[in-house]
Amino acid sequence: MTELVYDLIIVGGGPIGLACAIEAENKKLNYLIIEKGAIVNSIFNYPLYMTFFSTAERLEIGEIPFNCLAPKPGRQEALEYYRNIHRYFKFNINLFEKVLDVKKENKLFKIKTDKQNYESKNVVIATGFYDIPIEMNVLGENLSKVRHYYKEAHEYAFRKVLVVGANNSSVDAALECWRKGAEVTMVIRKNEINNRVKYWLKPDIENRIEEGSIKAYFESNITEIRENEVEIETPTGKITIENDFVLALTGYKPDLNFLEKMGIELSKDELKIPNYNSETMETNIEGLFLAGVVCGGMQTHKWFIENSRVHANMIVDCITSK
Repeated sequence: MTELVYDLIIVGGGPIGLACAIEAENKKLNYLIIEKGAIVNSIFNYPLYMTFFSTAERLEIGEIPFNCLAPKPGRQEALEYYRNIHRYFKFNINLFEKVLDVKKENKLFKIKTDKQNYESKNVVIATGFYDIPIEMNVLGENLSKVRHYYKEAHEYAFRKVLVVGANNSSVDAALECWRKGAEVTMVIRKNEINNRVKYWLKPDIENRIEEGSIKAYFESNITEIRENEVEIETPTGKITIENDFVLALTGYKPDLNFLEKMGIELSKDELKIPNYNSETMETNIEGLFLAGVVCGGMQTHKWFIENSRVHANMIVDCITSK
């Protein structure tokens, strides 16, 4: 049993977890952030040249300005900003430590990690959604040529690349790979490019498809992946194309099993939305809070940095009012 009992333990060291820590510091709470990877680990794992949809000021936390020369910041600038946030606030944070279990016993939470155990009066789960890819569940998906994460285009230059999906990550990858010399084919479940695609990318990808530079199969699905080819079900029948790599950028989901293991109730429908008070962010377990995109369950496009920064104030205000 640990001797120190924290007022608040924050699981997740992304922007929203850091925002919670800033509010905890402001209210003189004894807190600890536990992050399984690097600081803002999800942003670190974004594609190297990703540009945010949001402007810099919408990514700010702790009233610290995010200075950016471009209209929209990129991954590198965001990493620099959040590193500087840590330099300024000197967070109490344990990096590369994974939380395995959170359990409430009497009035205290017992937090078990892969390194040690902790006790806390309150816990915030701010773990995001980028850790678990949504799989296609097709034969051959386990082959090494299939990637659920995309980092940069160089590896795919001059190769036959199939990109699955029509969201921002898929469109980014398709355009970048094509511009680096790849022969790009897209497989898209619906009949159009998603309307949520960044406004400066949507006409670009649509024009490339229209002119035939990038081949796209709409209303189609992969049925099997083999070493040198891919089988696709299209509206006009099944086809087979030559292939070197499959970028299955089909989205990601929060660790819902982790939430349920803690006792957090999820909605019974396919959205799996956690049970929490929208005014305090407190779940059905007293003292256990959610912050950021994890609040949306499978609705991973509902919460962003810019509209969930307020969760930090709501949570800490609830804790200090008790």
